[in-house]
Amino acid sequence: MAVHTGSAGLIKIGANTVAEVTAFTLETTADVIESTELSDTSKTYEVSRKSGTVTVECAWDETDSNGQIVLQEATGVTLLLYPEGADSGDYFYTVPAIVTGNSVSVTMDDLIRLSISCQINGAISRGTV
Repeated sequence: MAVHTGSAGLIKIGANTVAEVTAFTLETTADVIESTELSDTSKTYEVSRKSGTVTVECAWDETDSNGQIVLQEATGVTLLLYPEGADSGDYFYTVPAIVTGNSVSVTMDDLIRLSISCQINGAISRGTV
């Protein structure tokens, strides 16, 4: 069994790595439609459409013009999510998305944090480096 720690993950936009990423979440869902007949004793369902979201957490870096600055609300972007890093053989996800929001959090005695919310906008593909 292969397991991985969260210390190698990264996000790219094209060839550019988004700076100071501290966490990201890819959440996918599939809608279902009930197809139960009146005489059935158990419910049945059919798969419908898939959707999902991506959330990116960063230490704020206003100089990251090819990463954090690109991820502004209402922007369409293709995210490359690398959960285990970007070494040969590692899996990654190609995710078309629309940035739906940014949240900047300032707390005393902590780094300034940026949270970026995205809506998946199409099909996700999974490949290897």
